[in-house]
This record gives sequence, C-alpha cells and structure tokens, in this order.
Amino acid sequence: MKILVVYTHPVPDSYNRSVLNSVKAGLEAAGHEYRVADLYQENFQPAMSALDFNQFCNQPMPDEIAREQARVEWSDGIVFVFPVWWWSIPGMLKGWIDRVMSYGWAWVDPLDPDSGYLKSRKILVLATAGGTEDVFKKRKYDQSFYTQLTIGTWDYCGFKDVTTEMLYGIAPGASEKHLQDQLDRAGFLARTVFEDNEN
Repeated sequence: MKILVVYTHPVPDSYNRSVLNSVKAGLEAAGHEYRVADLYQENFQPAMSALDFNQFCNQPMPDEIAREQARVEWSDGIVFVFPVWWWSIPGMLKGWIDRVMSYGWAWVDPLDPDSGYLKSRKILVLATAGGTEDVFKKRKYDQSFYTQLTIGTWDYCGFKDVTTEMLYGIAPGASEKHLQDQLDRAGFLARTVFEDNEN
C-alpha cells in the first residue's frame, strides 16, 4: 500500500520524531511505500486564506493546497503523528485539516457518508500525551478527544476505518522502558493496521 504520514512537531529531536521513525520502520517491514508530510519542516501555512474559500464556489483551490491534496490522493492510507496540546491537536495540524480537507473533496455531506471521495482510506492516529491514561479517563479527556477528532473530523470525511492510539505518559521522568514500549507499539500498529487493505 501507499501510505502518507502526516507528521506534526516543531522540535527536530522530539520524542514524536522517534515515534515517526518507528512508524517508518513498521511500514518498511510490512512492505508499504510511504511519504512523509512534515508540516513544520515544510513550512506549511496553516492559516486559512481568502482563496481557500474557492471550495464553496467550485473554483480551483490554491496551488499549495492542490499539492497537499495530490499527496492524499496518492495514498491508500494515512498515518497522523502528533502531540496532544490542550487536550486537542496542534494548531499546525488543525490548519492542515482546515485547508486541505476541503468541502466537496474530503468534507462530505454528513447525511450521506457514502459520498466521501476519500472514504476508502484507512486512518491510523498516533497521539502522544504527557498525562497518564487514568487522568485522561477520570477527566473524560479521552471522550472529548474522540468527539472532536473522530466524530467532528473523520466522520465528515467519510472515513470508516480509523484506529486511534494514545501514547500516554510521555513526560519528563518517564522510564526508558515505558518510552520504548510506546515506540514499539507505534511500530507494531504501523506494521499491522494496513494489512487487511493490501492488494
């Protein structure tokens, strides 16, 4: 399969970069072809522009968005790697979704989910969180995250096969074993999630 990895973190040597490396290793082990969209390294502009509203008038999207959409169209599946900030996705990734997942192309009629152009793609979400799983569940952060991302984003794109894995406890003081276990989990998911869709 052809997999697009959308990576979002501004620090070159962050733990998220290690997650990305584990994902790449997992995809390679499974024989998948992949491309990485490193949003910070590529200086993606997340702020909506007036031309982005062409989507509502059946006019061509800006060239930089057409290029991003071409990468998505190239793919059979998408992996998202990012940290959880303020119990949500980073602003850079939110801007990518706002601009790239445009109306009539990715954003479909929620009353007609079968109309989704991208609906056949399998999605893997790998999000790092400083908090523990207990904290997330006690405060119901996991539910709000699910509502925002799965219901409020992926469902609008018609994505029906979404795997979301929260890599908890990525914080100062975490043991090397815990950090490595999470990396191993990320690699395992990258290696196995797309198996059923192989041609």
